[in-house]
This record gives sequence, structure tokens and C-alpha cells, in this order.
Amino acid sequence: MVSGTDSTRLFDDLLFPKIFQTFRMAIQPTKLIIAFLAVTVICLAGWIMDFSRTVVVDNDGDVTELNRYVENVDNRNAVVEAHIDKFKEAGERKGVFSTLWHFGSARFHTAIIELFDLNLKGVRDNITTFFRALGWAFRFHCVYCLIFVALALAVMSVAGGALCRIAALQFAQGEKPGLTEVMRFSIRRFPSLLTAPLTPLVIIAFVSLFVLLLGLIGNIPVAGELIVAIGLPGALLAGALTAVLIVGAVAGLGLMFPAIAYDGADCFDSVSRSFSYVYAQPARMAFYGIVAAVYGALCYIVLRFFVFLMLLVTHSFLRLGIWTDGSTPGVNKLTAIWPRPQFMDLLGPSAAVTTDWAELWASRLIAFFVLVVIGLMVSFIISFYFSANTVIYSFMRNKVDNTALDDVCTHFDEAEADAPIENA
Repeated sequence: MVSGTDSTRLFDDLLFPKIFQTFRMAIQPTKLIIAFLAVTVICLAGWIMDFSRTVVVDNDGDVTELNRYVENVDNRNAVVEAHIDKFKEAGERKGVFSTLWHFGSARFHTAIIELFDLNLKGVRDNITTFFRALGWAFRFHCVYCLIFVALALAVMSVAGGALCRIAALQFAQGEKPGLTEVMRFSIRRFPSLLTAPLTPLVIIAFVSLFVLLLGLIGNIPVAGELIVAIGLPGALLAGALTAVLIVGAVAGLGLMFPAIAYDGADCFDSVSRSFSYVYAQPARMAFYGIVAAVYGALCYIVLRFFVFLMLLVTHSFLRLGIWTDGSTPGVNKLTAIWPRPQFMDLLGPSAAVTTDWAELWASRLIAFFVLVVIGLMVSFIISFYFSANTVIYSFMRNKVDNTALDDVCTHFDEAEADAPIENA
């Protein structure tokens, strides 16, 4: 028989139930504030950049370049170019950020529904379609995307480092550091946080350069074919190394920031740790990731239902009090300024067209407040992602390096705190 002590120790060895602490960690106010500020800055940057309005839409304002791109598997580039040529003069225009935001949001919601229907193929298709949309953005709006990604990466590096630091201290030692403390930590380690996700891409580009040069040499008449054949073993080796880097970068991306938050690692050390943990125990890493993804999806559905219920109750009680029509005959004044929210459309359908300036500005102000609520919900997703990956990092470090879960590096914080006194 297994004694009570042995059974307790066996349960303690099962680390994955601790992932279920992530919801409580993610809704911590300090984390939500950091994530909300990051979302606000990124959305503001996208909104400003969208003044360029470079996405071509058809005359009805419904079909964009992106719709044409994802609907056509073959010759999609030619289809998009034909769409642009046809509507670039008479059609409408939209911004790249707003187009991707609405498209990605729809795919995300659909993937969540498919996940709870246990339709893994549907989940995969939605994720694939989203990455296909990113391919469209970089293919047809490359300069815009490079600028926006650089800004977003810088913002998320600061926010992600702070979120992971809070999660590390909270999970390891039960501490709740202040906003100023974690932001100072993140800003001081900004170079490592910024370059860690980029390092595998730079290495992949450098290794792939050999294969590209070999391909260019292959264009030489007669000798080119022989040189390619002779150099093929080296090209295959470069391809294998690239594949290893791609798998490690994709699977270990979420562990890079936690490595800096837990151990104060630099750029290369964080990449090395994430790769080593992924390849040391890939099955365990995949299991933790799946548990966190399913639990995160469930938390998101519960949170979205709460937000929907809050908006619906508020709207319903206001509707009981407002019985007069607005400037449009037959349309209730509340409906004119705030359409009834729906579970899959928290902002509600488009409000009725009005010429009354008071209703117009009231509808915009209400939409702003609802967007703030939605922004907090998005902030929870970001907070949950970084918190879950920080917890998973501590699990993998415990299993691979036999490091205690409560072991988190704090000596550099003490050194930073003492620095002004010493200088004085």
C-alpha cells in the first residue's frame, strides 16, 4: 500500500495542477495595468499608422485584399494584385492594423469555440489562416509591418519582462512586487528582452545564407550543377540546423522572458535555456503547453461571459429607464447611442445613422468606454500568457536542472536598490 506521506509526495511531484493558479496570478491589478498600457500603446501606434489607409477594399466595403488572399490557395498573389488593380481607384480604403485586428479577433474566437467542440482540425485551420494573414501583411505592406512589429516588439519586451518578473516572484516566493520595481527591472534588462526573440531569427538567416549562396552558384552554366551536387551535404546540414532552430524558437519562445525574470539571464543564456528545456523533455513541454492552453481558453470564455453579462445588465437597466425615441423615428434613444451588446460582438452591431450631434458624440463616448473594458479583457489574455509561461519555465527548470520551484534570483534587485546609497 501507498502511505499517506507517499501519496502526498506523489501529488507534489505532479506539477501541472499548479498551472491552475495562473488565473489568480493573471488578474492581479498590477499585471492588468502593465498589459493594458502595452495594449493601449500598440493600438495607438496602429491607429496612427492606419492613417495611411493602404488596404484596398471593394466598392461595397466588405471584401478586402486579405479576404481575397486567404480565400485563394492557388495564385493568391495574382488574385490580390487583380483585386488591387480593380478597386484601387473606385474602392474604399482601410488600415493594415484595423484589418488584421478584426480578422485575427474573428479567427481567435472561432478557434476557442472549435477547441471546446474538440474540433482540433478547426483550431488548426484558424491558427493557420491567421498566420496566412500575417503573410499577406508582410507580402503587400512590408514597410508598414516592419515598422509596426519593431514598435510592438519594443513595447511587449518591456511589458513582458515586467509581467514575467511579477509572476516569478509571486509563484516562487509569494511576493507581489510593486509597479515601479518591476518596470525598473524590465527597463534595465530591455536589451536582453528585446534581442532574445530575435537571436534565433538572426542565426537562422545566417545559416540559410549558405544555402542561398549555393543556389546562386547553381545558376552558373555547366559548373553550377556540379558545385550544387558537391555542396549538397553542407546544404542538408544547414537545413537540419535551421529546422532545429525553428522548432526550438517556436516551442521555446515563451520561456525566453521567464529565463530573464527568474535567473537574470542575458540574451544568449535565455535562448540557450529555452532550447535546452524544449529538447531535453519535449513531451513534458508539450503537455504543460496543452494544459495551459486549454485552461487559458476556459478562463477566457468565463471572463468574456462575465464581461458580456456586465454590459448586458447595464444596457438592459438603462433600456428600462430610457423609453423615448432618438432623432430617428421609431429608434429608441439608447439603441441609437449604444446597440445591444452580443456575446461575440461586445460593441454590438453598428448604431443607426444619426444626424443629431449629441447622439453622435454620446455613441462615440460609450464606444470608447466599452473599448476600455474590451482592452482589459485583452490585457488578461496577455497577462495569462506570460504568467503561464513563467510557471511552465519553473516546472521545466525543476525537472531538467533539478532547481527548486522557489529558487528565484533576487541579488541584482538588492544591488540596484543599494546603488544610490553607495553613490551618495
